[in-house]
Parts: sequence; structure tokens; C-alpha cells
Amino acid sequence: MNIFEKLQSAISNVLSNKLRSFLTMLGIIIGVAAVITMVSVGQGMKTNITSQIQSLGSNRLTVRPGFQRVPPGMGIMQRGGMNIFTYDHYLGLRNSPVRGIKNIGAQASTNKVVTFGKESTRTSIIGTTPNYPDLENFKPAKGRFFNQYDLDHMTRVVVLGQTVAEDLFGNDDSSNIGKKVKIGNVSFTVIGIMEKKTSMGMDRGDQVFIPITTAQKRITGSKYLQTITVETYTIEDMDSVSDYLEAYFLRKFNNDPDKFDIMNSQDILDTVTNVTGSITLFLVIISGISLLVGGIGIMNIMLVSVTERTREIGLRKAIGAKTTDILSQFMIEASVLSLTGGLIGIILGILSSLIVSKVSSWSTTISWPSIIYALGISVAVGLFFGIYPARRASQLNPITALRFE
Repeated sequence: MNIFEKLQSAISNVLSNKLRSFLTMLGIIIGVAAVITMVSVGQGMKTNITSQIQSLGSNRLTVRPGFQRVPPGMGIMQRGGMNIFTYDHYLGLRNSPVRGIKNIGAQASTNKVVTFGKESTRTSIIGTTPNYPDLENFKPAKGRFFNQYDLDHMTRVVVLGQTVAEDLFGNDDSSNIGKKVKIGNVSFTVIGIMEKKTSMGMDRGDQVFIPITTAQKRITGSKYLQTITVETYTIEDMDSVSDYLEAYFLRKFNNDPDKFDIMNSQDILDTVTNVTGSITLFLVIISGISLLVGGIGIMNIMLVSVTERTREIGLRKAIGAKTTDILSQFMIEASVLSLTGGLIGIILGILSSLIVSKVSSWSTTISWPSIIYALGISVAVGLFFGIYPARRASQLNPITALRFE
């Protein structure tokens, strides 16, 4: 028999026991489908998180109080204390003629009740600088953001997030601009309402924005900042600007590096990429167990097939079939089973990825390398687990096989 005749015979044997063949392939089908789905979900998760981080700006440096993990891997503990950065630190940086710095912003936040008439909601009060919309890529949908005059004169103006505006006013009408709301017991004039936006799965509409000078004087009563954000012109400028920031704050804090941390958005992006890659690999390994189970199923059914066809094997050997002919015949049958299961698994994996994308907020990304990988593994599994039954069949003694009942 040539290769085409062996393939035709293998397909015929598989089709002669359709239900048994399908149950044999089931492990391969589930394994391949699971691998493709998990990789698609993992790639989609990586793409979503990466795009959200990049939407905040890929050339940003954030200076915050120093933190460390204590004990290692068990949580985060503050090192330097929260009350370290002041508005003067921000002004000193803003007035520094440093090459590569495009924007500098500062932020301090607290939680307060915001009231309009009989309506009230507890939300985050963000004291920040006028360039916040540019630094965060988060713009007002109606009205305006506060300006340098408001910052310098500590005016009582507020920009509401969409969620807060809906809680207080019950609609999205631009006529809400100019209304008076209270933050705690202090009256503010609404000058803008931010656009709808989510970031890292969080609703950014559930916050309000006021000048940081106003926040310090009238809301928090504290002169301290929580973060200082620096935007560079290009990613290439980040290293030199980061070095400058480190030297600047070391001078301010008596050469104590534990007082502050400088977070690089590119480092965060690299960390996210590594973490999502590790998660995806873990999910693929777990899914790959189904392929192993499927391979054992193929070996089991091929052993049954050898037993059932013992007389056929003896007859073929008696009329001149070589050991290699019998070996290749059963190897081809095992490959047909695993390849067919792999192809069905690919279809189910693609469909399940699309379904996950439809029913959840996460998009999925079909990875063609993962499809090729899963198909190749399924065929390899079939070949590996088909070797023993095929070898057993090829070594049968023809006289003994012909006498088999």
C-alpha cells in the first residue's frame, strides 16, 4: 500500500466507528479549543491594559512618596511618609529650565460629600493644576477646565465628572454650567463637566476637580501634595529627566532615596506585558493538560483497534506486508484522529473567543501562532501516543494473529 492508500484506509476505519472516533477525539478538541481561547483572552487582556496605559501617555514620570514591599511579596508599606511633597516643590520643578520636560502637574485628593439642593454624593475631590486634561488625556465635554488665574487666586470653581453631574443634576444638560454646588460646607461654581471615560476598569466620572491651591486652603487644610507628574516630549527624554528629578529630590530630602519613588510609565507597560504573558502561559499550560488526556484516549482506542483487527494484521503479514507497513498504517490512523480533533478544536476555539468578546467587556485577539502551535501539538500528541499501539500491531506474529478469535 502506498501512502495515499494507507490514508484512505485510515479515514475509512475512523468513519466506520463515528461515535467512538468522536469520543476519542474529544480530549484533543477540548484541549485545542481551550489553548486558543486562553491565548486569545490573554492577548486581548494585554492589548486592553496596554492601550489604557498608553492612553495616559507613554512618556510620563510620576513622583510619589517612597513605598516598598514588606515582607517581600506580601504587600506594600510606605517608606517615606505621605507628607513630603509641597506646592513649593512643584513650583521649583515648573520653573526649572530642564530640557525635555513638556508638562508638570501636581495632585492631592480627598473624599468629601458634594451637594446640590437636596441631592448629594460622596466622591473623590481632586486638587490639581490647569494642565491636568493634557497630562491625563481627559478633557471637559462641556464648559471649561480651570486656568492659571483660578490656580493663582484660589478661586472656588469646580469641574464635575459625568457620574457626579448625573447624580446631582439628573441630566446631561449644559445649562448646569454656572450652578452652585457645595463641597463639604464650601460653595463652588460649576465651570465644566468632564467627558465620559473609564481607565483600567474604573469610572473616571466619579470625581470632581478643583484648583490645588483652593483644595489646600479650603478643603484639605494641608500644604502637602500626593503626586507630581512630569510629561516629557519624547520617550528618549525620560532617562535624562528621571535623573534630573532624582537629583532634585535628593537635594530636597537630604540625600534620602527612601523618601520618594519615580515611576516610569514605560516600566509599568513592560511590567504589565510580562505579567499578562505569564498569566497567558499559565492558562495555556493548564489547558494543555486536556491535550495530554486526549493523547491517552487516542492510545487507548488504538490499542482496542489493534486487538479488534488482529486477524486482519495477521492476514496482511501473511501475504507480504512488512513490519513498517503495519507500523505506518496505525500511525497514520492515530494522526488522522488527532488532526481531525485539532481542526474541530480550532473552529470551536475561534468561536468561543468571539463569544467571550461579545458577552464580556474584554476584547479577544485571535492569535494565529497559537492556532498553528495547538494544531502542531495535537498532531504530535497523536503520533506520540500512537507509537506504542502501532509498534505492538507491527510486531504481531502472523500465525498467532491468524489463530486469534
